[in-house]
Amino acid sequence: MEKKQNNTIPIIVMILLFGMISFVTNLASPMGDILKHQFSIPNWQGTLGVFANFIAYAVMGIPAGNLLQKRGYKTTALIAVEVGVAGVGIQLLSGFAGSFGFYLLGAFVAGFSMCLLNTVVNPMLNRLGGGGNRGNQLIQLGGTFNSLCGTAVIVITGLLIPEIADARISDTFPLMATALAVFVLAFVVILFSHIPEADNPSAKTADAVPLRELFQFRHFVLGAVAIFIYVGVEVGTPKLLNQWLQDPALHFFPDGVKAEAVAGSVTAFYWLLMLVGRLVGGLLGAKVSPRRMLAFVATLAVALVVAAILIPTSTMVSFPGFNGAKGFGMNLIPLSAALLVCVGLCTSVMWGGIFNLAVEGLGRYTERASGLFMALVCGGGVLPLLMNGVVDIFGASGYQHSYWVVVAGFAYILFYALAGSTPKKR
Repeated sequence: MEKKQNNTIPIIVMILLFGMISFVTNLASPMGDILKHQFSIPNWQGTLGVFANFIAYAVMGIPAGNLLQKRGYKTTALIAVEVGVAGVGIQLLSGFAGSFGFYLLGAFVAGFSMCLLNTVVNPMLNRLGGGGNRGNQLIQLGGTFNSLCGTAVIVITGLLIPEIADARISDTFPLMATALAVFVLAFVVILFSHIPEADNPSAKTADAVPLRELFQFRHFVLGAVAIFIYVGVEVGTPKLLNQWLQDPALHFFPDGVKAEAVAGSVTAFYWLLMLVGRLVGGLLGAKVSPRRMLAFVATLAVALVVAAILIPTSTMVSFPGFNGAKGFGMNLIPLSAALLVCVGLCTSVMWGGIFNLAVEGLGRYTERASGLFMALVCGGGVLPLLMNGVVDIFGASGYQHSYWVVVAGFAYILFYALAGSTPKKR
């Protein structure tokens, strides 16, 4: 009982940091829309903030795992929080400087922090809970808070910014200040808290396993590609949806309705449905195999996105959300947008399914595989960049055309579930 009481505050801080991963990462998407208009740049350049945030994973993924093995949970967590303060601080200063390049630097540094936090928060919560069911319960709670923060930041950003054509980086200062405050609080609490460290000799020798030996496992190689694609479509689907709905040239909404608020709240439902999907997936996980679950959601995702591409944007449906001065209510949005929101149910369980199938039978190679997976999270920056390039090529109709990239991604994940995930050694 005494141990649980002593760990209560560190547990709360870890859950807050779990939320901050999603908070800071998701802030990059609406920031891309702001950058596009503030600096009069094409869509693909507006996505460079997201790209910088995620490409940091490619640089830091494997070193983050090595740092955790060598320096332990507490030191790694402190370094992650310090880097987070630096990254968000640079983005905050870029608002005063009005510098596009300065903002990209901040997004890149913040990506280092998110990678480190992702590496340390999950196992640390498990250890603070004492492992077993209690540890798993804390991780699930952290994941829930992660989804809630991801939902909240999209909604709040939509409410904070004025007309998107007049938006500036400085409009998001309240969100950045909140992130800085949480990071500073987390640093102080972690510094003065006792964090139980791992005592696993096999983990400390994981570096002795050459990375190239992982490539003898065909199902791992194909799974690594699936992870890269999954993160890209998970991020790209809501990011392009948010841009699409608030594009001033398309005029989806009548006068008096704030497009930015509607777009933000509609996109937030994507992340909220990811939360619902994770809860349902957790309940069904003991009864349905990862292969069957992944195949089902990938098939459903392909059907939803293809329908969203083919249905004319003039087909409208009522959807709940904020519309500015009128507050919360029902708004008419394209049916295609509503279908894309539903994709969140599908993406919610894909990471776990792909990961479980890809590491099956790896044994002593599992730790190295996890580090490589973290590096391949950079797909979240690459695929949205590609999608925005399609928008620039096709103009107004490019938003729907860009989702063929998502269809191709989900089709690959379906292939992996049906055929590529069978454990095979080369």
